[in-house]
Amino acid sequence: MTRIGLVQMNSTNDYQRNLEFAHAQICKASQDGLNLVAFPETFLYVGDEKEDKLKIAQRLDGEIVTTFQEYASCYHISILMGSIYESVQGSSNYLYNTSILIGRQGNIQGVYRKIHLCDIDSPSLKNVESKNIRPGSETVVVDHEIGKIGLSICYDLRFPGLFQSLRAKGAEIIFVPAAFFLQTGTHHWFPLLRARAIENQAYIAAPAQWGWHYGDRYSYGHSVLIDPWGTVISCASEYPGIVSGTIDLDYLIDIRKRMPVMEHRRPEYYL
Repeated sequence: MTRIGLVQMNSTNDYQRNLEFAHAQICKASQDGLNLVAFPETFLYVGDEKEDKLKIAQRLDGEIVTTFQEYASCYHISILMGSIYESVQGSSNYLYNTSILIGRQGNIQGVYRKIHLCDIDSPSLKNVESKNIRPGSETVVVDHEIGKIGLSICYDLRFPGLFQSLRAKGAEIIFVPAAFFLQTGTHHWFPLLRARAIENQAYIAAPAQWGWHYGDRYSYGHSVLIDPWGTVISCASEYPGIVSGTIDLDYLIDIRKRMPVMEHRRPEYYL
């Protein structure tokens, strides 16, 4: 068994403030003996200015990722950078929304670029992520020391096919760093997360943004760890901070053995 931490943040457009808060949570996670600490989507910047996003975006070998590699090595803890804005080579107008998994020795173990972009226009909510972001094109599962980790980001949660693909590639723990809107999170956050856990018989770890960011932009929060049976192990309260929980792969293996859903699939009839 191993313990992981999920950081709930109320990120703003103040990069330095967000970075200092993240650093403090890594220190706390290390002191608490956690094996891995995970951050939410765009945890170092939440703002509405495209120019600012382009300004802070970097390549994977830039100062931002290097800093967190140093943190991982210094505190001897794995870090999931839930997502940052990554520069797109050859483009000055678009970015990737990128999640980076760093091992406790400071090595980059996995890089995932958000595949599904949140473009919605409803009476209560409008968001066009594709005006700034290019979609990724590869699913990612990492053979990590705590288990086989699948990576996703926020809006990906609404696409069960992605999670089924991660499970088919061996994922045992799937991270869903998010900045879920308050308007949709109130109704959909827990049902979708529990469904992904149950149908894939996997741990779902979802560190989230919380609270007011700017204008009418609020995030739902409720960072949560859910086990393969769909049971909530731990859930954050209504404030920034870190919540932890235990991953038990023996329990996961037992559930998959007793109810071998993957072996019961008959995709020739519905794919």
